[in-house]
Amino acid sequence: MVPAFILSGIAAGNESQAVKGLGTILDEKIPIQSVALPQNSYVFDDNGRLISEMISSQQNRVYVQYEDIPKVVVDLYVLSEDQRFFEHIGFDAEGMLRAALVNAQNQSVEQGGSTITQQLARNVYLSHEQSYNRKLSELLYSYQLEKNFTKEQILESYLNAIYFSHGTYGIGTASTYFFQKQLQELNLAQLVFISAIPNNPTMYDPVENFQQTKERQERLLDSLHEHGVISTKEAQEAKSFPIVLSIKDKMDTHPDYVTYVHQELKELIAEQEGFAKKKADGEDNEELLSQRVNEIISQGVIVHTALNTDIQNKLQASILKHIPASDVQGAAAVINHQSHTIVALSGGKDYEKFTFNRAYQAYRHPGSTIKPLLDYAPYIDLTGATANSKIDSSEFCTKDYCPKNYNEKNYGTVTLDTAFKYSYNTAAVRMLDTIGIDKGFNYLNKFDFHKITQKDQRLTAAIGGFDHGVSPLELANAYSTFGNNGIYTTNRAITKVTDLQGKTLYQWEEAPVRVWKESTNNEMKKLLASVVKSGTGRSAYVSKEYVGGKTGTSNDYKDLWFAGLTDSHTAAIWIGKDKGGNVSSLHKYGPQNLIFKDIMD
Repeated sequence: MVPAFILSGIAAGNESQAVKGLGTILDEKIPIQSVALPQNSYVFDDNGRLISEMISSQQNRVYVQYEDIPKVVVDLYVLSEDQRFFEHIGFDAEGMLRAALVNAQNQSVEQGGSTITQQLARNVYLSHEQSYNRKLSELLYSYQLEKNFTKEQILESYLNAIYFSHGTYGIGTASTYFFQKQLQELNLAQLVFISAIPNNPTMYDPVENFQQTKERQERLLDSLHEHGVISTKEAQEAKSFPIVLSIKDKMDTHPDYVTYVHQELKELIAEQEGFAKKKADGEDNEELLSQRVNEIISQGVIVHTALNTDIQNKLQASILKHIPASDVQGAAAVINHQSHTIVALSGGKDYEKFTFNRAYQAYRHPGSTIKPLLDYAPYIDLTGATANSKIDSSEFCTKDYCPKNYNEKNYGTVTLDTAFKYSYNTAAVRMLDTIGIDKGFNYLNKFDFHKITQKDQRLTAAIGGFDHGVSPLELANAYSTFGNNGIYTTNRAITKVTDLQGKTLYQWEEAPVRVWKESTNNEMKKLLASVVKSGTGRSAYVSKEYVGGKTGTSNDYKDLWFAGLTDSHTAAIWIGKDKGGNVSSLHKYGPQNLIFKDIMD
């Protein structure tokens, strides 16, 4: 009988100074200002099309406002769950007393007599433990809910909180999950059918126990008719209406790109909210950052991205087409260097979401694709050389380092254009040696190459000899500088993050950096164009206003690269084996060049 006494005390609150004190204590101990329910977040492509749903806390929920909930749904839940909902103050003393008597007779906690408000309190703040301690907490939370919110707000939260099986929470989510329709599109039969589920989501699971769900639907229709909510005809028509389930799979396309979006979202929040600075200062807040990201996602946001689905589909199809060998992999990144955005990514053949993404996580030796960034552009920028200037490409040796050209041939003095388009190693090393390793790396360090370190500052780097190397995305980022007159801007997948109403919450703030002079960039574009017109990258040529690029091969043919650009897009493609095996059998075929051609054509 303890609950009855508590109820009586609280109900007399307006007359009792003592209970006013209790109210103050409750405000301090249970300060309920809002009912926060995890909501789904969404990822959109560059045309505003949904490509992925981000579900936090394992609760698939599409929130529905009260005014968008059909009145018959409200009437149904009030009738079936809490007929005195609009009269009580959060709990129904009569119902609880009746439940307490039943429990006493059975010597167990079998009935709860819970109101809609109590069920909301239990679903959001408490557990489903069958004990009087939990019941008491439920009463206190319910009292606070009723004090702080209107009946309509409580009903709205309740109808969005209840569970409908299959990880689906809320009446709006149930509508889209079971029928692939918005709640307002459902007819009476369908509305009552899904409303039958929450009473016992296992027993009334429509997928596993359709008939039991249908029988409960008909009982609920009878109840609506008995209470004058619907007519006899409406009840009969709803009972006879054929219920056909149309289960909605979670929207989750383009896993290569979406996986990276999750990573970039974390970086964006870290940057905007100070986590990145704290990390730079030596503070490890990774766990706090992850919690914050999950909190943002659970609030319901829209992540707007630059994904171009046409290019993405071309890229994935081309990689499958040109890399038939089962033990060979490929990865690529495609950038729109005019808008500074990442428009497509391939994490590998048959990529699965959240697995190792080679587009930005695989660091491989770049071979000759590093030459434009570390050797040629710095050399031209510092010496004033042009594509027609001469360079010695004969044998080069310093101390114990003697690089060799392809086929171990020496070519004497040639133009920069010739040395570049045929990728003479001796010329490239001689350029870096001439300007100085430190000066060459002063240029390279302006790019976001995360695994190029002080240890890599040696002559072998001139032809791609690094401890770790670069990722396809990093290389594409760097090459986009050629499309922007020598100015480097970090390219992003996320254009902005908004709430569900369209208010911008997060957006990248970029600081463009001039890497080399515009005149240097013009000479570099001539060299890059020469490669695809008459050099090692001829098979990558496409008919565009501009096209240029550079091929690259690491030692022992472990990595095949092509990095290049057109007038609007930049791409970097890598081919190789995950464990670094030899892929010389593919060298003459040049799949990396052909993939570039497919993307840009």
